[in-house]
Amino acid sequence: MPGNKYVSSPNHVGSSNHIPGRVERLLRDRELRKNNRTCHSSELNDNISRLSESFEHELRLREVENGHARQYLEGPENERSHLEGRERLDGRPCRQRLLVVANRLPVSAVRRGEDSWSLEISAGGLVSALLGVKEFEARWIGWAGVNVPDEVGQKALTKALAEKRCIPVFLDEEIVHQYYNGYCNNILWPLFHYLGLPQEDRLATTRSFQSQFAAYKKANQMFADVVNDNYEEGDVVWCHDYHLMFLPKCLKEYNIKMKVGWFLHTPFPSSEIHRTLPSRSELLRSVLAADLVGFHTYDYARHFVSACTRILGLEGTPEGVEDQGRLTRVAAFPIGIDSDRFIRALDASPVQDNIRELAERFKGRKVMLGVDRLDMIKGIPQKILAFEKFLEENPDWRDKVVLLQIAVPTRTDVPEYQKLTSQDRSLDFHALCALYAITDVALVTSLRDGMNLVSYEFVACQDTKKGVLILSEFAGAAQSLGAGAILVNPWNITEVAASIAQALNMPADEREKRHKHNFAHVTSHTAQEWAETFVSELNDTVVEAKLRTRQVPPSLPNKDAINRYLHSNNRLLILNFGEYDMWLAAEHGMFLRLTKGEWMTTMPEHLNMEWVESVMHVLEYFTERTPRSHFERRATSLVWNYKYADVEFGRLQARDMLQHLWTGPISNASVDVVQGGRSVEVRAVGVTKGAAIDRILGEIVHSKSMTTPIDYVLCIGHFLTKDEDVYTFFEPELPSDASAIARAKANDGLKLPSERRSSLKLPANRSGSKSSSSQSKTQRPLLNSDKRITSHTCGSGRRPSPEKVSWNVLDLKGENYFSCAVGRTRTNARYTLGSSDDVVSFLKELADAS
Repeated sequence: MPGNKYVSSPNHVGSSNHIPGRVERLLRDRELRKNNRTCHSSELNDNISRLSESFEHELRLREVENGHARQYLEGPENERSHLEGRERLDGRPCRQRLLVVANRLPVSAVRRGEDSWSLEISAGGLVSALLGVKEFEARWIGWAGVNVPDEVGQKALTKALAEKRCIPVFLDEEIVHQYYNGYCNNILWPLFHYLGLPQEDRLATTRSFQSQFAAYKKANQMFADVVNDNYEEGDVVWCHDYHLMFLPKCLKEYNIKMKVGWFLHTPFPSSEIHRTLPSRSELLRSVLAADLVGFHTYDYARHFVSACTRILGLEGTPEGVEDQGRLTRVAAFPIGIDSDRFIRALDASPVQDNIRELAERFKGRKVMLGVDRLDMIKGIPQKILAFEKFLEENPDWRDKVVLLQIAVPTRTDVPEYQKLTSQDRSLDFHALCALYAITDVALVTSLRDGMNLVSYEFVACQDTKKGVLILSEFAGAAQSLGAGAILVNPWNITEVAASIAQALNMPADEREKRHKHNFAHVTSHTAQEWAETFVSELNDTVVEAKLRTRQVPPSLPNKDAINRYLHSNNRLLILNFGEYDMWLAAEHGMFLRLTKGEWMTTMPEHLNMEWVESVMHVLEYFTERTPRSHFERRATSLVWNYKYADVEFGRLQARDMLQHLWTGPISNASVDVVQGGRSVEVRAVGVTKGAAIDRILGEIVHSKSMTTPIDYVLCIGHFLTKDEDVYTFFEPELPSDASAIARAKANDGLKLPSERRSSLKLPANRSGSKSSSSQSKTQRPLLNSDKRITSHTCGSGRRPSPEKVSWNVLDLKGENYFSCAVGRTRTNARYTLGSSDDVVSFLKELADAS
């Protein structure tokens, strides 16, 4: 079985002290792919040259009798024969299994009898993208496009499809109607193309939408069941398009270690559009279960991250979306075409014959070409209006230019398109290549398009004529071909008409310069490169996640923590959840009290707070500028909170605020600035949770309420990064000086309204045998002779003499210390818990055991 090429082994990553970074790994894999392609490039070129003769192209939307696709799907044994035993240059297996999961299989099935089926190759964009890719061995999973209710028919079709490396998902007619025709095409497709949701004018319509969404989830689960049945360890699962947005979540529920990627072939709308979808949150969270999420353009990726930030309240990063320490990588992967196939076809005899025929037919006239599906988003009416406007403003061009519009009538029920007069004739691949080759100006006026590969095909066929491409800025291809194309807003008819004039009158040197830019992109960013790059990055994303996971603390071992709690003598529980504290600490420990006692202040006598007024003016200013934000003045700090403000605007304001603070009010002040999830806090230096613990221990000892050393510490909380010194405060594994440094700033003083506190010590007659045991070699107490808790500064400003400190306050072994971060994986704590609910559950277990 082809294994995961990134599986760690003794001879792999761990064999060197150097762990390569993500970019380094991707560059290395890119070079390996290039070298592997070189190894058998001549063989592939011979095969492809023979196969290309049998290609017929029906507007790239349907490739019937596609010889190359046919061999790709039918010839696993033939392909395996010449690759068998071959290894990559780095010694790893040559091919990795790839499960491509899409709504439709690349074949159409027709039933010929009870157990007989005929299969017709209907290769679309995905098959074209994987043609010639030898880095992995693809298996296709999807719906065959036909209802097969009986078991005999299902078994026969499954067997027939297996010969073409296809695995069927059997959907009944009702599921197809609700899931595909309903939720996918009636709700998601229009929304993702900015056409909005259908109007719910009756309650019956609302119920229909709900049933469609239920069918959508059910269908996705059916796809997941088939994937799981055919999955082998090390496989990569690549889910495609808006039909399968629930699939990543379903797959990860089966196997959390499964490598899952998801790619969207349509635009992803802005968050303001996506938030109108009733199921917005469920769909986003389901997609985020994937390891890698891909889009055609950076804009679509940015919209997705923005939707996750604004709708789900998650953290958007340059790498993707982070949720409680788990990162879903989000990136742009612009798809391409098999450019070599089009370039080679230009030399074929049928294409040359067609070129001569077309050149004679349109002799003396410039040719403008449009190739589109007859669809409402393709902007065909806008294109014709712009051409009419051009002829109206440039009458001298009449009879000197012709517009050829090739369209596939997929939406004949739309009234606007019924007005168009069209000829229903198919166009094979050779005829289309010839048409591209003789065209002077290609006109793409899509109102919204995921990519639009017609523009790529035109450029690939134009190396001789070097025609001009007019491209809608709302097509994904605009971000790739914008350097050489004339970009237009298809809604601006006057602008498009002017662009037509510019293109027709463009000097030859400018045409050549523009074409050079686009041709270089089309020939280097091929469909094969797109597929290989996505899978390579998906593999590496999993590697990166594993490296990151190695640094994530494990979950709190409840049983062990409870067992050691029961066998200890004096326990200290620190919970960053006020309701559970015996000692209450406010404002990072500057104010303390027993649960039923009075508040006392631990604030140093000479704490410098002169910075407060100037900082408060800044916070007031930003509060006024940021709707739904507020600030709070505390005794030792100022906090600006934008929890309820727009997330992205709040972050921009926080960044602006910090720049202003550091260059002005706090440039020379003794303060710490702490950025929370959605807050900014400015506080006096040394005001931390670790310092609070030091003060609490001092008060406990002073009150003489402790008669034996603490031999068990449980510290649980959701602390900000600057407050995580509370975890290291008790850490027995730290060297002596590290713990001392962690507490150095805390020993500033402890005062009550009525008196100053004396030295922190326990009477010698209470130490008993604990004193000697704490110094034994078999345990590592936190506070040895150099780490005893001394008093907070006395009234005289001097520390007590060492002889007054009788014995250790802490007698803590490493196995009796449980520090636990809540909802954070990047932490100094030993363990983690997922949420506050998990904390409560653990405390209940602890109480029951006690």
